[in-house]
Amino acid sequence: MFIGHFGLGMAAKKYMPEVSLGVLFLSVQLVDLLWPFFLLMGLEVVRIEPGYTATNPLNMVHYPITHSLLGGLLWSIAFGGIYYLIKRSKKTAYFLAGGVISHWFLDLLMHRPDLAIYPGGAKYGFGMWDSLPFTMAVEFLLFAGGIYFYLKSTKANDKAGVWSFWSLVVFLSVTWLSSLFGPPPPSADTLAYSALSMWLLILWGFGIDKHRSPVELNNESGTGQISI
Repeated sequence: MFIGHFGLGMAAKKYMPEVSLGVLFLSVQLVDLLWPFFLLMGLEVVRIEPGYTATNPLNMVHYPITHSLLGGLLWSIAFGGIYYLIKRSKKTAYFLAGGVISHWFLDLLMHRPDLAIYPGGAKYGFGMWDSLPFTMAVEFLLFAGGIYFYLKSTKANDKAGVWSFWSLVVFLSVTWLSSLFGPPPPSADTLAYSALSMWLLILWGFGIDKHRSPVELNNESGTGQISI
């Protein structure tokens, strides 16, 4: 899953209007953002096998640190805990921790049985990646729903608030379609280095919210602020 996670981050703005889109993206994509670091360190393993599934060539051989249920829970506790120490908001910290662990459950829909409950434990996955139509339908619905709720929950303060958001939507859509229909990466290292670029999407999220305000918090000056 790719754009589906971002869709969930966008939708979460409705329930956490005080939190920047950048932080929401960081929450729902945290384990994928950390994954390439562990790949490059050799602590997790992926193999590029064209035709491995109907939608991508990634054979996730070993990634218990980032993509086991236990690993996800520990990352979610860490993320929520850090947010609480900074902002002192228990409710928001719980929601953000939930965003982190949501990644595992959404991946469970898509992956073949390669998601462990704990390192070395049994692996699970419903295998939706083996069906291109189902994969596209689920991801599109999650992404479209996220766009809808984000636009209902925020208002652009200026033209940058419009174009920065819609350019992100286009970029994510093109990237997603390229991953489905484009050539496979030449190596696992190439995949890992390219995956590091996802950190730029977090900064993009912060930039968008600088030019947009939660609908219920808009004021006459229309001044946007970056929140965390």
